[in-house]
Amino acid sequence: MKKRPYILSIAGFDPSGGAGLVADCKTFEALKCQGLSVCTANTIQTDTTFIDCIWTDIDTIKKQIETLFKRFNIDVVKIGIIQNWRTMSEIIDVLISLNTEIKIIVDPVLSASTNFDFHAETQTNFDSKIFDKVLSKIYVLTPNYDEIQKLYSSKTIEETIAHITEKTNLFLKGGHNESEKGKDYLYTKQGEKYPINPKYHPVYPKHGSGCVLSSAMAAYLNLGFPLLKSCFRAKRFTEKYLGSNKELLGNFRF
Repeated sequence: MKKRPYILSIAGFDPSGGAGLVADCKTFEALKCQGLSVCTANTIQTDTTFIDCIWTDIDTIKKQIETLFKRFNIDVVKIGIIQNWRTMSEIIDVLISLNTEIKIIVDPVLSASTNFDFHAETQTNFDSKIFDKVLSKIYVLTPNYDEIQKLYSSKTIEETIAHITEKTNLFLKGGHNESEKGKDYLYTKQGEKYPINPKYHPVYPKHGSGCVLSSAMAAYLNLGFPLLKSCFRAKRFTEKYLGSNKELLGNFRF
């Protein structure tokens, strides 16, 4: 049996299993990668209700990462919810110190699908210099249409896209874009723009679908696919997941 490549999710724990670490590792497993995980937050939630978020301290996160890297060869990391951008920057610095060639996919989760705001305290004091440093060190940023509008509130979406792609690749998810529902775009650091149209119907809303898409993209990159093909494959995988049933928690067998 062919050995599966290791891949790491750094994200929160969702006890319902629809989002965060659990959803990421389910995705990794479905796409023939061996998932590893570092917990950034313990949440109290279901697929319909969010009660609380208890953040993991940064030293514990760093120790978890360092311990895993001593044991496993990790070339791709997907990052989900982090307490703030300064903590994100510290985590990324640790990853790069352990593997200078590592590919980091950041899903900038600003709020849960149940409307809990993870960055309520830090968003009003948004430090663009710290966030710019984060962008310059990662491989792909994967916001949805709502999230990209919150990242640089003083900029238009077009200005924000231009600013981000000066520093990294951008995969803009279109599920929240009412004018082009379900149409995603890949904007590369080289200035290229690729539309990725929806294909599979019907699809149904899912708790944690953004986690599934970004972790699928990370898995395909980990398997050696180039960026554009990884984005297309992740899109199709996620659509099948969205169409797996009518419930908020999807199936990974389709």
